[in-house]
Amino acid sequence: MAAKNKRKTRKDRIIEVAEKLFAQRGFNGVSLREITREAGVDVALVKYYFDNKEGLFDALLQRRADILNRERAEALERVLERNNPAPVEDIIDAFTHPLLNEVVGEDSTWRDYFGLLAQVNNNPEWGGQAMSKYFDPLVRRFIYALKDALPDADMVDIYWCYHFLSGALTLTFADTRRIDALSGGLCHSADFESVHKRMVPFIAAGFRAICAERAEARASGDITETGS
Repeated sequence: MAAKNKRKTRKDRIIEVAEKLFAQRGFNGVSLREITREAGVDVALVKYYFDNKEGLFDALLQRRADILNRERAEALERVLERNNPAPVEDIIDAFTHPLLNEVVGEDSTWRDYFGLLAQVNNNPEWGGQAMSKYFDPLVRRFIYALKDALPDADMVDIYWCYHFLSGALTLTFADTRRIDALSGGLCHSADFESVHKRMVPFIAAGFRAICAERAEARASGDITETGS
């Protein structure tokens, strides 16, 4: 039993170190030897647990994706139990608040994960496939809830608005500190509670504005085809 617990601890250590290094330098900027050296384990352990570098990367993304997906699903269920259709703000909050809970919690390594997600979400080669693999089934539930909340909206507008939300979310929680310099210290990218207070109404207003504008355009004949 002791040996099993020791192996489990080493596995977690490998994942945590890989997560930090990948977040700092990207997937291609880190070697397995660098990961194992910092984790204090032999390269053979990576092959034992994960087969290869790609398997390790997949495991560390999946580990926290499972947690986020569960927390988001539970939050959405609570929202829809109160009101169905639910207000747009409540749906957006259910999607974003679990990230806030994790990033301000005791486990500081979540910030590494969110930094890594920002890289994955912006990788033109395989980022889309990776994000789809880990998150799309649950994301679709949120999209359908948003469509119920905005029944006159075209689905193409719902999808585009989600696309904008996803980009804003991953960049913001990556904590790049750019806004710190840009604002001359008025804003702090690590002030996630202030971020969240502004993000939810901002995104909700964007959904409403785009969907309402295009619904009016369709009604007036300015847009004749769905998705144009």
